[in-house]
Amino acid sequence: MKKVLIVEDERDIALLEKDYLEIYGIASDILDNGNGVLSALNREHYDLVVLDVMLPGKSGYELCRLIREQFDLPILMVTARQEDIDKIRGLG
Repeated sequence: MKKVLIVEDERDIALLEKDYLEIYGIASDILDNGNGVLSALNREHYDLVVLDVMLPGKSGYELCRLIREQFDLPILMVTARQEDIDKIRGLG
């Protein structure tokens, strides 16, 4: 079974994402801040990280960089921000 780590500080959004994944038979765990992400990835195998850009603890951009340094898995960046610089920064 595929497994996704959802990192989202808005509980309602995280639960909605989890519900959609479960409809398709995908298990997921939720973290509400950036502080425990790396330890969760070291403890558990995940096939994807759904990562909010604006998080307490560590920003999604910082976490993306740290995850890329240690793990080879896809990251889906989620944000309500619409500025071009935010898109460019996320793709970088």
